[in-house]
Amino acid sequence: MAESIFQTPPTDFDALHREFVWRIPARFNIAQQCCDRHAAGADGIAVHYENLAGDAARYRFSDLKRLSDRFAQALRDLGIVHGDRVAMVLPQRPETVIAHLASYKLGAVAVPLSILFGEDALSFRLRDSGAKVVISDTSRLRLIDRLAPDLPDLKYVIGCAPDQGVPDLWSLLNQATGDADPVDTAADDPALLIYTSGTTGPPKGALVAHRALLGNLPGFELSHNLFPQPGDLFWTPADWAWTGGLWDALLPTLYHGMPILGYEGGKFDAEKACALMDTYQVRNAFLPPTAIKMLMQVPDMAQRYNIVLRSIMSAGEQVGAELIRWGEQTLGVTINEMWGQTEVNYLVGNCAALMPVRPGSMGKPYPGHAVDVIDPEGKVLPDGETGELAVRRGDPVMCLGYWNNEQATRGKFVGDWFCTGDMGYRDGEGYLWFLGRKDDVISSAGYRIGPGEIEDSLLKHPAVAQAAVIGKPDALRGSIIKAFVVLSDGYEASEELAADIRESIRTRLATYEYPREIEFIDALPMTTTGKVRRIDLRHREEAASENRNAF
Repeated sequence: MAESIFQTPPTDFDALHREFVWRIPARFNIAQQCCDRHAAGADGIAVHYENLAGDAARYRFSDLKRLSDRFAQALRDLGIVHGDRVAMVLPQRPETVIAHLASYKLGAVAVPLSILFGEDALSFRLRDSGAKVVISDTSRLRLIDRLAPDLPDLKYVIGCAPDQGVPDLWSLLNQATGDADPVDTAADDPALLIYTSGTTGPPKGALVAHRALLGNLPGFELSHNLFPQPGDLFWTPADWAWTGGLWDALLPTLYHGMPILGYEGGKFDAEKACALMDTYQVRNAFLPPTAIKMLMQVPDMAQRYNIVLRSIMSAGEQVGAELIRWGEQTLGVTINEMWGQTEVNYLVGNCAALMPVRPGSMGKPYPGHAVDVIDPEGKVLPDGETGELAVRRGDPVMCLGYWNNEQATRGKFVGDWFCTGDMGYRDGEGYLWFLGRKDDVISSAGYRIGPGEIEDSLLKHPAVAQAAVIGKPDALRGSIIKAFVVLSDGYEASEELAADIRESIRTRLATYEYPREIEFIDALPMTTTGKVRRIDLRHREEAASENRNAF
């Protein structure tokens, strides 16, 4: 078990924030810190692996070191050098960890890509990144083969199993001409090119340095109630191809020399999630709000499964009071909400072990991060005033910039502030409250309304399994609130039910916050990271309005 980033055991959150000082070394390599040093020490279990068929395996840190050393040399034999982009279209499986570690050891730039990507999404990212090699799950090899003629930079395609018509990772590492000596990387050298999820527009590639791992650690340790503790074991359903799975789970867990569970099981299944947490005695989890809402539908969870979670972090959407109440009552754990982005991750959050959690709040800036609420000119706003959440320039977790898009990088800054595009406010105790993306905040009859509180209140109605809220244009009020609702099992859509749901919000929130319209739908549009794409709902509403006007 590796040491904490904090010099002394934390006991007071605010004092910790005041006194914290970054200690970023000039030379730093993720692979050495997340694998090699542990292999030379206690050499515990690093990865537990299971797939949908029930096949299981365990890898110690020494296993990962040996395999990643060999695969790094295999890539070097193919001509991969410092700065080359190595794309990985892989789920949660051992090859993903091996490929990442090998890439970092070469000083190459890993480009994690989701196996859920279709043709257009995959083609754009492979072409934009200029990836020289792609390591792929079997399910995407045929698609990559079809795309390859239009990818001039792509030289090699590598599979994860033999007899797929392309070289496979295991054969290549066994044939390698020795073990690669790790490149001595600077802390500021790029390690990852990770694409934004595209909730508000075309995805952009954020180029992330090796040092960003250290920048993640204060928030990671605190959001998991002083991670690591003896017996900790981590799991998340979040894809290791995304910031949430990679930076919020896999890499910081391995950095601390602790084990993580990788499950290759496809679409999230709440019952299977419970079984995994029971079987492996998972103690720490990153569970996106969407996953928590699905877990809430599992009947008699506490009686049927022996779940021993010590910490839950949640991010990606507002958590809200209802989910926190459920976590405390059902699991005995206070969910620590966290806020960050692909470009600047793990900035703000809660730590139930050290501070009161205010349901609905994102928490406070974690130690080492200067985060505040600013106006369009970059002026810090007083408590209670709504503005844009921004991060001061120079934060070690901040990305190096957008890949091949200097104009977009410059456009994110106002003076010394990196603007996140998220709106919120700060209360008198220093807690930050998220209202939504700039485009998500609803202006109705002079009020600025964030969708999160309304969506959380909708979930308190027994008929509501999932909900999303947008502003619908209205001649009188500017916008009215419209809710899209996915019903719980056993309920049927009707105007009577919609009226009952509307009335429940009217009595819980302010009169201007209740949804004047409710539309029942089968499923909410989601990104592959589990975030609601409200922009799709707005486009859906615009299209419906155009159709109505046409008649």
